Amino acid sequence: MTTITAPMHVSEQEAQLKLKLALLKDIRRSVYVYRVDCGGCNGCEIEIFASITPIFDAERFGIKVVGSPRHADVLVYTGAMTRAMRPPALRAYNAAPDPKIVVAYGACGCSGGIFHDLYCVWGGADSVLPVDLYIPGCPPTPPATIYGFAIALGLLKQKVSAEHYVEQEQEQVPLRFPTVPLDLRVALEREARRMAGYWQGRKIADQYLGYLANGDAQHIDEKIGELLNQADDPRLAEIYANLHRIYLDGSKS
Repeated sequence: MTTITAPMHVSEQEAQLKLKLALLKDIRRSVYVYRVDCGGCNGCEIEIFASITPIFDAERFGIKVVGSPRHADVLVYTGAMTRAMRPPALRAYNAAPDPKIVVAYGACGCSGGIFHDLYCVWGGADSVLPVDLYIPGCPPTPPATIYGFAIALGLLKQKVSAEHYVEQEQEQVPLRFPTVPLDLRVALEREARRMAGYWQGRKIADQYLGYLANGDAQHIDEKIGELLNQADDPRLAEIYANLHRIYLDGSKS
């Protein structure tokens, strides 16, 4: 259930309106988020609070941070799950009313991070609690945070409506960009994320992979050349050039 963020395009106002309408229709009020620090470095907390400041303004979507788990719809667990914080983490979970969404936030919250094998660490939040949503990153960016909370709204709607999806026999998740070889897609995504970060790198890789998936092989160079010419950011042009180099090396082998 790992979430990968997407940028706000021209339809930002439409997306914002849909979120607000969903809140009014399904939940009938704002969504309240309570944060539990289980043993982190405070980097995740900085990004969470950055997401509720006027620059990103998560409250415009009806997402509000509260000071008590008794008022919470969404519980956000940051940091590795330490032994000392296990009982308070469970108390916060039990205090929150049902239905509720549990979010593992950041690399440490998702897996224990670099502290996963310490004597005083249980692991990630899912080692103690039933996690519904993972927001990866070290730390996750404010856009990733807001997008993850938006995904949580959809999960909360399912719980409010008591909806349960049962996977059918032989059902499979469709592959992204199935015409692009898996090894090449992984290499391109890794390089883009290495150079631009998890969120922005995914966006850049998807745009490049879209050119590969939809373009004629004979005109790939021409299409990528157009893409590089359109990039007004030197760093973006550098990333695209590196991705294209990986593609060319892979096509030669």
